Amino acid sequence: MDKKVAQPLATTVLNKKTFWQRIKEERWLQMMAWLGLIWMLVFNYAPMYGLLIAFKKNYRITTSLFSLEFLKSPWAGSGGFQHFINFFKDEEFVNIMVNTLGISLLKLFICFPIPIAFAILLNEVHSACFKKNIQTISYLPHFLSWVVLGGILTSWMDENGLFNQLFVKIGLLEKPISFLAYPKYFWAIVVFSDLWKEMGWSAIIYLAAISGIDQEMYEAAEVDGASHLRQIISITLPSIKGTIIIMFILAVGGLLNSNFDQIFVLWNPLNAERSNVIDIYTYTTAMRSMRYSYASAIGLFKSVVAFILLFFANQFTKKVNETSLF
Repeated sequence: MDKKVAQPLATTVLNKKTFWQRIKEERWLQMMAWLGLIWMLVFNYAPMYGLLIAFKKNYRITTSLFSLEFLKSPWAGSGGFQHFINFFKDEEFVNIMVNTLGISLLKLFICFPIPIAFAILLNEVHSACFKKNIQTISYLPHFLSWVVLGGILTSWMDENGLFNQLFVKIGLLEKPISFLAYPKYFWAIVVFSDLWKEMGWSAIIYLAAISGIDQEMYEAAEVDGASHLRQIISITLPSIKGTIIIMFILAVGGLLNSNFDQIFVLWNPLNAERSNVIDIYTYTTAMRSMRYSYASAIGLFKSVVAFILLFFANQFTKKVNETSLF
């Protein structure tokens, strides 16, 4: 039979298969897919029922979410949006948003590009042994929790700590100070400690992308007399552009996430002026003031804003560079 005739015939036979016939033939693959879907429904979507707490007047933790007492409990005022209105009117709202966005934007502009540059520079190293050692040292802090690193940083930034001894000896300080007691230093401490912890780990993604670049492109560039800098600009960066854009979209979507663990271990009443971010405010509202409905409303507000930022960042990169998540 002619190949040109056989191919459309095979396609027609395949299309005639019913939905259930395909399910039967692919039952093992379908089973694997359904297990993942069920897991996602149970752990990602079913808990969203609890968002009703944000619209209730005063949820009590002893009340079951599936009880009639919860379902019949009164809604918050203003059509259920009273907690959101109260948050916007709170005297701490402006300070909270300034701290959250200030820390997140600094992390975006400092901690996002540096791992890219680090990965590119590490790729230029020809000694395999040296490269492995540097990479291991750089991503080791990622495996330590912020509880451990917070204790180390607190000790280092104490009046008798490492930083004070170093800065006094080189003349940057006249006398030792406790850095975490001064709000003006808090943002810098958070940003550079996050860079120290995550730079090496973030660079792994870009190193993996760089390793997939066709080496013949570099060889052709060398033949044409291109320098290493020109190869980075003309070959490396354009080749990993897609990875950079995807990571940028995710970073923009998380602008309101200030890394609760990190700030919580470095937070204290003395630096609260600059450390009171949305996550800390939500925690103190829920766990100390026992205002669970109000705290749930704040958390829902943060999630909605994160989704909007993610959507617009995705649409922007889709139009500009034709690269997007969805």
